[in-house]
Amino acid sequence: MQTSSSKNRLYTLASILALLLVWKLLAVFWNQELILPSPERTIMQLWLVINSVDFWPAVAATVGRGLLGFVLSCLAGMVLGVAAGFSVPVYWLLQPWVTVVRTTPVMSVVILAIIWFRTDLVPIFVTFLMIFPIIYGNVVAGIKNIDPQLLEMAQMYRVRTRRVISELYLPAILPYLLAGASNGMGLTWKVIIAAEILSQPLFAIGSNLMSAKSYLETAQVMAWTVVVIVISFIFEYLINALETRLKTWG
Repeated sequence: MQTSSSKNRLYTLASILALLLVWKLLAVFWNQELILPSPERTIMQLWLVINSVDFWPAVAATVGRGLLGFVLSCLAGMVLGVAAGFSVPVYWLLQPWVTVVRTTPVMSVVILAIIWFRTDLVPIFVTFLMIFPIIYGNVVAGIKNIDPQLLEMAQMYRVRTRRVISELYLPAILPYLLAGASNGMGLTWKVIIAAEILSQPLFAIGSNLMSAKSYLETAQVMAWTVVVIVISFIFEYLINALETRLKTWG
């Protein structure tokens, strides 16, 4: 098992090194920092960005907005998903609204949110709307995936409601919920940055990206992009660790 895990890490490391090599070759080929700065130039710029005065306030604000929007979407998705999963009328009542939210372009939502809200609330609102359908849909799918025969047996033998919930519903819903949370968390950072770039809140990674683009600082754009990727990896790792812990506990 450890040998297999070590091999997987080596594959990942080899893939990262190959990516850096291709990046370096393309940077040498173009030989224009404005188009594609080299990896070493980006790393130098990343160091400058990390040591700048507004780095941590921007990161903290962006992460805070992302987590708030994500948590709100999870809560709403779970509550309404459970209601829709157990009630056919509620499902069909919510379906048009969920479809509209799911199919509306992100940029349209961002532009409307800029008209409706303060700049610091725009990313939270947009994240909530974009992640909610994922959580909602997965919770509904988890409930509908429960074997009807098991429910009939539980009803026949008069199994207590608490036991039905803990031993039938929760094990059925949890994998779908965690899968939705994993997908939603990955999407959260893409959505939050896009919303910040357009809404320009005072402290935000997206605002710094837009500022770097305006001054044609491509290396700085790449540096901030690396920061976003690292943040995304950290939270994806945390969700995967939570999923592993829950499976072990279960």
